[in-house]
Amino acid sequence: MAKALNGFAIDLGGTKLAAARFEANKLVEKAQMPTKADAPFEDLCAAMAMLLDQLGFCQGNRLGVALTGRIDQSGHWSAVNGGTLPKIKDIDVRNAFTNMFGTNLTILNDATAAACGEAHFGAGQGVSAFGYITISTGVGGGIVLNGQPVTSPNGLAGHIGFMRSPLGNAECGCGRFGTVESVAGGRAMAHQAHVAGFENLNAKMIFEAYLANEKWATEIISRAAQAIAIQIADLTSIFGLERVAIGGSIGLADGFLELISLSLSKEPDLFQPDVRCAALGSNSPLFGALCI
Repeated sequence: MAKALNGFAIDLGGTKLAAARFEANKLVEKAQMPTKADAPFEDLCAAMAMLLDQLGFCQGNRLGVALTGRIDQSGHWSAVNGGTLPKIKDIDVRNAFTNMFGTNLTILNDATAAACGEAHFGAGQGVSAFGYITISTGVGGGIVLNGQPVTSPNGLAGHIGFMRSPLGNAECGCGRFGTVESVAGGRAMAHQAHVAGFENLNAKMIFEAYLANEKWATEIISRAAQAIAIQIADLTSIFGLERVAIGGSIGLADGFLELISLSLSKEPDLFQPDVRCAALGSNSPLFGALCI
């Protein structure tokens, strides 16, 4: 059973840093800024503290923190993809945050948090085997079975973007070759556009070109959607998923869910769970960080 949402939450992703205040299961106030991905840990902490201060946080208030990357059972935080937060390596984040914010604290991976938020308050309500996939700067996700997130002592569980994809043909920032993230993540899309001869484009620009029926962009976006569809079928074969929610700035972009569903429809029926948009949108990690 999820905790009632009363308190504050932080979501530090590869693209944005957000903070929120909750009362009686409702998000009542939010503040955010772009993530300074190359900033040292101390600067990221200062940014979190500033946002929380804007919302009226006081040390000792209930706080849930969702972080991109790997948090192991000892409370140490590291980026798995070195390109996302290059200066985050084996940081004793539990001790640091306890000193800053107090002991009434929960820390977990941002995609796992989003999966929990959706499972208890969003698109995953009513099913026992639920998956969440976020497609943004990278690709992440989480699995919630019977109300509990799948976790591991080393903090790697849920990093589904680092699964191999049959469509992958490039090295991933995690050190593996041909991962889902190396096909479908925003950074990977930008690289693919560069290879196609289109410089200095981000995922949003590539999507705009796709919506304008540019052939090169359609190939990039369609390939990404196909990689996610294959991943959904693979995860369903392992966890027996009944439903999957898609989130993230790319995952929620116009037309992307439809492309995923089209590719997934080519799989056998048994490997086609119900797939829908994340009901909480970009706020999924904030809900989940506070509900565990």
